[in-house]
Amino acid sequence: MIGASLLLLAAATTTASGAEVAPKPLFRDPVHDGAADPSTVYDPATREWVMFYTNRRADLPMEDEKDVRWVHGTAIGTARSKDGVHWRYGGTARLPASCTGETLWAPDIERFNGQWHMWLTVVPGVFRDWNAPRFIVHLTSNDLKSWTCGERLDLGSDRVIDASVIALPKGGYRLFFNDERMGKAIRTADSTDLIHWSVKDRLTTTPGEGPKAFRWKGRWWLVSDAWKGLLVMRSDVDDLGGEHWTTQPGHILATPGQAPTDRAKGQHPDVIVSGDRAYIVYFVHQGGEDEAKANPDWNRRSVLQIAELKEKDGVITVDRDSPTHVRLTPPKEARR
Repeated sequence: MIGASLLLLAAATTTASGAEVAPKPLFRDPVHDGAADPSTVYDPATREWVMFYTNRRADLPMEDEKDVRWVHGTAIGTARSKDGVHWRYGGTARLPASCTGETLWAPDIERFNGQWHMWLTVVPGVFRDWNAPRFIVHLTSNDLKSWTCGERLDLGSDRVIDASVIALPKGGYRLFFNDERMGKAIRTADSTDLIHWSVKDRLTTTPGEGPKAFRWKGRWWLVSDAWKGLLVMRSDVDDLGGEHWTTQPGHILATPGQAPTDRAKGQHPDVIVSGDRAYIVYFVHQGGEDEAKANPDWNRRSVLQIAELKEKDGVITVDRDSPTHVRLTPPKEARR
């Protein structure tokens, strides 16, 4: 367990508009201090926002710097919030062992046709290096608590991770994922039933992971982790017929922030669209903090931060150093 002092969050403040300013960090895992890869949804049953995230074992002693067991043996953590500002730890997700494994990464949670769906990266074991198979499994739930095994996705590769699924406006669904066998390319696959997937060619020309697809301000957007900030792509085609994507120059969240706990590049994002506003939730390694000067292992620790996205003329920007005034509006109806 991490010390109580690490759990103290900056006090949130309320503005004249009623929106609260989010603390930094937004959330810190109280067990292993390695929260990453968030996926956030609104639970109408409890009237709360629920965040699922990779629960990295950042506090695990390592024998050498090449030992990566700390990112294996990971559960999926959860956190809950009434307002998207104040988050409390909700324990680890109860996921059946029969279709998962010892190492769980990067959940994507979506609600389609009144049912919750999770796409989850599974690594079958705990490894000291990155040389292991990885695959994506599909689970369903009626309450975001008890999950039922679905199928293991057949995506034509033994090294696939990081799902993001959307419902297409004209019917069917699209999956965005990372194919490590194709040079860490972001690829897509389409489905009519969320079970059988038709895999397409690569979408990105550069390597990356952690894609998040979302619709906002009349466009489709894709944000992914390029390990030097976040790559942004947009599509002006409403139905996403064909592949009509424009890559935005540069990377957002590439420059470390100034505030404590936010002093490194932003990684593996989630995006919460709330009316006309959109918020990006990203994780930040803690190597830029004072604690890392005395303890190099501190870099493994990571926290979740939030910032508001801005859009002008088809370009997304984000100012991580400005106060983030969070006001989340629950969706009027469940997504298809």
